[in-house]
Amino acid sequence: MKIIESKGARVPALGFGTARLDDETCARAVAQALEAGYRHIDTAQGYGNEAAVGRAVAESGMDRSEIFLTTKISRANLGRRDFRDSVARSLDAFRTDYVDLFLAHWPVAKTPRSVVLDALAEIRSTGRVRLIGVSNYTVSQLREAVETFGADLLTNQVEYHPFLNQRRLLDFARSQGMTLTAYCPLAKGEAARNATLRRIGAKHGKTAAQVTLRWLIDQDGVIAIPQSTDPGRVAENLHLFDFTLDAQDLAAIAALASERRLVDPAWSPDWDSA
Repeated sequence: MKIIESKGARVPALGFGTARLDDETCARAVAQALEAGYRHIDTAQGYGNEAAVGRAVAESGMDRSEIFLTTKISRANLGRRDFRDSVARSLDAFRTDYVDLFLAHWPVAKTPRSVVLDALAEIRSTGRVRLIGVSNYTVSQLREAVETFGADLLTNQVEYHPFLNQRRLLDFARSQGMTLTAYCPLAKGEAARNATLRRIGAKHGKTAAQVTLRWLIDQDGVIAIPQSTDPGRVAENLHLFDFTLDAQDLAAIAALASERRLVDPAWSPDWDSA
């Protein structure tokens, strides 16, 4: 597994996502992922499956220190008091006394950035959260977090795949020593169906999904968190390190980029354009 070293942390570059998985499906999928070799599990308060993740981790028999566990605070809990209480509830659900990474899930206009970032820093100071970050922040929001409020953030988790150009955001994150975590890395199945990615995969004896994930984690400071409930796909997505994308492959993938988003709820910020 490729390990990204950032902010004093060692983060597996390939994680396992759990969005939209209900309790039993989630527990089963996380157990399969851990058995296959994943050591980075991503969830969120808003997914409603933290307890299922915690159960799978506990029943895996693995030492807690072997697993990098990420969760995110929901928009409703961003107030300082709700923030602290929600962290305690998350830890209870996980059956652990700390999480490795805690993110603010979405920027919320009615909650001042200073309140969110101060609460993140406060929670980290207690030791219950080892690293902090954000999700779905734009370049201007990240700049404000870092330059105005001095936030020491590990990552910004955003939608990122071959069909969405995130160059400005990635460049800024790198300039601050931050990582970028790609959710929806396989574009909700679109990557597997894309003719260009399939052609590149055939060239290397790989699937289009494997090509996409390799392209993502080959980029400096990029983490990807694919999701699947199929045990074969879960294991397959880990087998990325026995081939190399060449310059021709990279050029073909770069040509797929656009500004089309698959995740754009009503509360989204004004997204960056390329």
